[in-house]
Amino acid sequence: MSQLTLSLDTPLMVRDGRGRYRPADAEQILEAARQVIEQKMQRGAAFTSPAAVKDYLRAKLAGFEHEVFAVLFMDTRHRLIDYVEMFHGTIDSAEVHPREVVKQALRLNAAAVIVSHNHPSGNPEPSGADRALTQQLKQALALVDVRMLDHVIVAGAVATSFAERGLL
Repeated sequence: MSQLTLSLDTPLMVRDGRGRYRPADAEQILEAARQVIEQKMQRGAAFTSPAAVKDYLRAKLAGFEHEVFAVLFMDTRHRLIDYVEMFHGTIDSAEVHPREVVKQALRLNAAAVIVSHNHPSGNPEPSGADRALTQQLKQALALVDVRMLDHVIVAGAVATSFAERGLL
């Protein structure tokens, strides 16, 4: 696998509405990275390891200045059906409605989910509210035979897995 080296000595360029190139700002670079990861993990792609899941979610959720709660909906073989950013919040919280997650899982005919959210503060540790929400979601999804495989918290370049920590 090749290594990508990014030199910030030479700015990345983007084309504006008039066709002229100008230096990209941080938000444009992050959006381009999200689009690249979206192309890499298309519908039907299998998540073969916890590291692959964390890499995908770091690329999708790192850099937001507010909390975003997202769900990976998967089939019985843990292939991606859809990635959905379901709830957007403030700098330190997002209101999550388990009913809406269950409805979307049923709509997509998902057999399993991985839920995730970011911590803009940079602290990857799960809060008490994160733990309580995880249990509520797990119970609600179990009622309709959808397995919750993990809850991943993204804090910048670090991702914390509830499953790896035995919190699920």
